[in-house]
Amino acid sequence: AYPVNETPMEGNADTKTGSVKVDIEQSLVKRLSAEPYADVAGNLKAKGSGAKTTIEDTLNAVLPPRAFIDEKGNKMMMRAAPTKSSREEVITLQMRLDSLLQERQARESGICPVREELYAQCFDELIRQVTVECPERGLLLTRIKDEISMTLAAHQTLYQGSIAFGMRKALQAEQGGSALEAKIKQLEERKKKLQTRLQQETTKSEILEKKISEKKQAKEKRMQSEKEFLSFQAKHLEAFLKSLK
Repeated sequence: AYPVNETPMEGNADTKTGSVKVDIEQSLVKRLSAEPYADVAGNLKAKGSGAKTTIEDTLNAVLPPRAFIDEKGNKMMMRAAPTKSSREEVITLQMRLDSLLQERQARESGICPVREELYAQCFDELIRQVTVECPERGLLLTRIKDEISMTLAAHQTLYQGSIAFGMRKALQAEQGGSALEAKIKQLEERKKKLQTRLQQETTKSEILEKKISEKKQAKEKRMQSEKEFLSFQAKHLEAFLKSLK
């Protein structure tokens, strides 16, 4: 048996809005008509912890009752239906699932919260049907469902962590790229200055070489003229000396 204060409840926020009743009724999980919260809680409390566990108790553990506030302000509760389902009802469940997937425009592949929610409701309804036939099998399916949920939650945590890690690396790469761009710009400016200086020094060197070449040519020309003059004088002196003899 499950005492009132220990009976699991799906979503405490359900009691804050009257529209939750519509959501519960449109869910794929088959539930009983709405009952006053106090009556259901009183019945559960009255059973005590030593009472024999029934199918209703197992369903309350597997699929906790949904509580909400109706339009009159009364706190109501809807429990999972302990009735068996026929083959036609299973086919109807499949048709409703396909219809809701199309109506709510769920994605056929990839991550889709809508598709995930609808398939979870369908799985809960299948668990309800199995639990009514065999409570032990229903509890085992619930255990498997919880394990899958924990695995998905772990993968989601890893996925979110990888996104955060990727964003940090992207920011670091962007910051590093900005630093490299600044360094490249600085080196390019230095290169331009060095090229300008090289051009200036090259021009100075060419001018200096031209001046040296001009001086050298002028000196060689002057020396050639002096050489020719001295040769001319030497010939005249030699001729003069011969005439004296």
